[in-house]
Amino acid sequence: MQRSWCCKSLGAKKSSHFATMAHEHQEYIQAKVNPTLEALVTQVLLERPEQPVPYMIKWLAEQTKAEVPEIGGEGEMAKLREENEALQNEIRELEAKLAAGASGIADRAEPAAAEAKEAEEEEEEEEESDDDDAPDMPDPPPNFNRGQRTSVSAEAYGAWNKFQEFKPPVHAKSEDQKTRISNVLQQCFLFSLLDTKSVEIIIDAMVEKSFVSGDKVITQGDDGDVMFVIEKGVFDCLKMIDGADKVVKTCRQGEFFGELALLYNCPRAASVAATEDSVAWQLDRETFNAIVRDSAMKRRETNEAFLKLVPLLEKMDSYERGALADSLKQETFAAGTVVIQQGQEGDRFYLIDSGECVAKREGGDAKELRYKRGDYFGELALLRNDVRAATVTASTEVQLLWIDRKGFKTLLGPVEELMESRAKDYS
Repeated sequence: MQRSWCCKSLGAKKSSHFATMAHEHQEYIQAKVNPTLEALVTQVLLERPEQPVPYMIKWLAEQTKAEVPEIGGEGEMAKLREENEALQNEIRELEAKLAAGASGIADRAEPAAAEAKEAEEEEEEEEESDDDDAPDMPDPPPNFNRGQRTSVSAEAYGAWNKFQEFKPPVHAKSEDQKTRISNVLQQCFLFSLLDTKSVEIIIDAMVEKSFVSGDKVITQGDDGDVMFVIEKGVFDCLKMIDGADKVVKTCRQGEFFGELALLYNCPRAASVAATEDSVAWQLDRETFNAIVRDSAMKRRETNEAFLKLVPLLEKMDSYERGALADSLKQETFAAGTVVIQQGQEGDRFYLIDSGECVAKREGGDAKELRYKRGDYFGELALLRNDVRAATVTASTEVQLLWIDRKGFKTLLGPVEELMESRAKDYS
């Protein structure tokens, strides 16, 4: 009976010890680790290096560099050498004493160790017999010893950053404004997976913003707490390259910008300026994080991972690939469905995410072309401003990612020449 009580007491102490350790680990991570990780992730997202691991190692090394004190004069050098030699002699003496002591201890410890092992085995047998009578041990804390965190981009909450329940803001709008926002959101894939209630929250939270040509809406490197969805007008995304701002993307009606700072909790990756009189709807960080962020991040990361597998896009840098991932729309076709029809006007470029398609051209001796995951089609009509050159049909259920003519010209400019060259193989 006394033995069983001891086991239960030991179990309670272990549980308490685990809880204390978990709390200490959490405090240490929040106070010491999170600030460094957040700074590191922010810098990686700003630079977007092709080889992130070496870049991160170099960045961490630069943060820990310490200035080496200058040593002056030959006399000081000689003095340091003497001190170093004396320390080495002292270390050798200590090692010799430790070796001698360890030998004697080992001789005396062997019988004691055998007795201790025997007692431990007996104790384990008794504890096993008490397991059926002992109450269930409490589970360790939910975040204890779960391995490496999968992300450091999420908000960290602690003494300096208290979690607060989300209360969506509501900005009064006319029915006309609500209708206009709804029409814009229907064109924007970022919000396409939201249910009706979530869309209503987004509409209530948005604020109408008007810009004239030349207005700078976002500045690269600034902190970001809002994003924008474009109702009308044109905006250029500008990135500092070789000391000058260069246009890396142009956004138009139904597109959006400023979401990266909200998705990844990092500074602005590029500047954005209006190139004509424009209207955009502004959405705050809190509403975006609560309603949109998780689904948007998952979709963007999934698209980016797929695009990395497409040989055609190997030469695109990470920013260009990310911009394309943001613009892709998804559509599923059942087996036997015609995706594009020969002779019709074409305004979409397709990438195959899963499944297979077959292309046939009426007339002539051209053979069938089969497309699988990672292949693309529909580019000829867009490259040459011509009608569809062949009929493409889903041979299995197929999931396609597509982009319209406007996005094709804007985002796939760097690979147009390569597509034109490969198109000669079709003829």
